[in-house]
Amino acid sequence: MTHRFPIKEIARQAGLGTATVDRVLNNRPHVSPQTRKRVEMALRELTAQEAQLAARGRRIYLDVLAEAPTRFSREIRVAAETALRSFPTAAIRVRFQFQEIMSEAETLSALKRMARRGSDGLCLKARDTPAIRDMIETLASAHIPVFTLVTDLPGSARKGYFGLDNAQAGRIAAYLMAQSLPDEGATILTSRSQDSFTGESDRFISFRNLIATLRPQSRFIDASGGAGTTAATRRSLDALLSDCGDVTAVYSMGGGNAAILRKLAEHRQHPVVYIAHDLDRENRHLLAQGAIHYVLHHDLSQDLLHLFSMACDGSHSATSTDNNGSSAIDIITPYNLPKSMG
Repeated sequence: MTHRFPIKEIARQAGLGTATVDRVLNNRPHVSPQTRKRVEMALRELTAQEAQLAARGRRIYLDVLAEAPTRFSREIRVAAETALRSFPTAAIRVRFQFQEIMSEAETLSALKRMARRGSDGLCLKARDTPAIRDMIETLASAHIPVFTLVTDLPGSARKGYFGLDNAQAGRIAAYLMAQSLPDEGATILTSRSQDSFTGESDRFISFRNLIATLRPQSRFIDASGGAGTTAATRRSLDALLSDCGDVTAVYSMGGGNAAILRKLAEHRQHPVVYIAHDLDRENRHLLAQGAIHYVLHHDLSQDLLHLFSMACDGSHSATSTDNNGSSAIDIITPYNLPKSMG
């Protein structure tokens, strides 16, 4: 495996020991596919960030850890690389770790590795559990600031939240949907990737409460827990759609929309309005086709620009709700779909 970076640099980027990296680079046996993949990813990240590495001054190591479907983690990576262009003279290095489904134990293991190797700031998209909150407290005690992205851990030792106002997004979705729902009643399918993502729960609660006011005869069926992945989303829908009657509308808070639409078609369901989140590649395609009607979108690159700025500034001495960086929410339809994204 060809490379032009010192083994210590690759090891630090990958979060591995130098001996392990040496075995991978020299194609020696007894290396797991996951370890090899981490080294390969570290090399790609170092190459992409070479301009930053050449900058003078103290190097700043920032970590991004996210449980997210591949289509969304791809958007996070692109947004981070876009945000880094605003720091042309800073020696910032970002280390990414993404996983579509990350158990609490796996998340804790990754956070412990970061605590051992050190970090100047962690961008975290994770489930809200007591053990993860405790680990954030441990990181804060080790002077590693944690910033949440898209889904928050309110009341924890995190230093700030960056992303959309999820409760507001739920209300916007309810208002848009109510314009297309009949007064006499409707069946609304809702879908979240994980119940333990606080952001999606906030969207759901606010959405449900406002729909109950605007269209009180509506009923809800919930297909949550598919983690936004195709296979799990399809499985979670099968039983529900077999015995729910006509689905009037869909609010998808956690992704997997192509899978949801395919399963609806299999059950001969054709909702009159479909609302989703985020302009990833899949949603852009579905929106252009008219398969979904609205996408609630926020600028991830601006979220990460503000997050990286705070992490690099070092002035986040105390946990504060003032450090919330809620993004503007754009309502995208097939008729104002941007031709390209940053």
